[in-house]
Amino acid sequence: MGNNMDNNETNIKKHHLPTILSDVICGFVMGVAFIIPGFSGGSVAAILGIYEKLIGAVADIFKSFKKSFFTLLPIGIGLILGAASLLFPLKWALNFAPIPTVALFVGLALGGMFSITDKLRGKIKPTNIIAFLIPLAVAAALCFAPTGADVELLNMSAFGYITLFGVGILGSAALVVPGISGSMILLILGYYNPIISVITDHFLKGKDMLRSVLVLGVTALGIAVGFFLISTIMKRLLEKCPRGTYFAIVGFIIGSVPSAFMAAAKDAGYTLTGLPTSPLYWAASVLLLVLGFVGALLFVIKASRLSEKDTREEK
Repeated sequence: MGNNMDNNETNIKKHHLPTILSDVICGFVMGVAFIIPGFSGGSVAAILGIYEKLIGAVADIFKSFKKSFFTLLPIGIGLILGAASLLFPLKWALNFAPIPTVALFVGLALGGMFSITDKLRGKIKPTNIIAFLIPLAVAAALCFAPTGADVELLNMSAFGYITLFGVGILGSAALVVPGISGSMILLILGYYNPIISVITDHFLKGKDMLRSVLVLGVTALGIAVGFFLISTIMKRLLEKCPRGTYFAIVGFIIGSVPSAFMAAAKDAGYTLTGLPTSPLYWAASVLLLVLGFVGALLFVIKASRLSEKDTREEK
């Protein structure tokens, strides 16, 4: 009896530890995607296969708090680590070589998208095509939206903080709706650079701490509220029409590709007539795009084989 209990505990630990580590890594990649204009943490979650688990845990946070909390904890830890540890390197890379940097992540996103193609199998209906085309058009249209003037966050009125809360709700779309970039939305509204500046130039350097904490706290609260509300909506959609929802997700992801490049170009101050002319620059962009695509595709194939092997062993 005692041996059986010990074996069961060992098996539980054996299965739980890889899952926890995997969720931390997925959260890390989501955190990186969150700080890149034009990219969506929701896309990463869908590509890595944790999307339904993520929004389900958020939507059920009040119904099954303990279960949801321990589901979200490793993802949240990874997300914070990803955003914090790569904030400065990515900021430097996006300033130094924005298009090659974005090309790498576009390649990763497109290559990894094959992980959700099984969700689309079956006869394609007109409603599936509509569900694909509308999100694609919405995501692509973001790249043509004019970027707003940067907002002064450290000298705001009470109304300014209410607006910031609403902006946080919109920004949470990056974590919930695949293909919709919260950082891109913040950039369009004129809040992206100011928020990054509050973090890097004030909060991390210990300057204006009271106002910095207030600004970041209000933003985080807006993101948390939006995260819950949008997750609840997405969970219902996946329950009622899962295949159509995944067609929409793929549309959002593909439509976000031009937005990602446009966001990087705008942020770097490039214009159509003022793009880099170096052949090496564009060769590096293509190479990184291909490497990202192939690397993500190989990862998807390997993960699929491991999943099939685990399924066979369980049987």
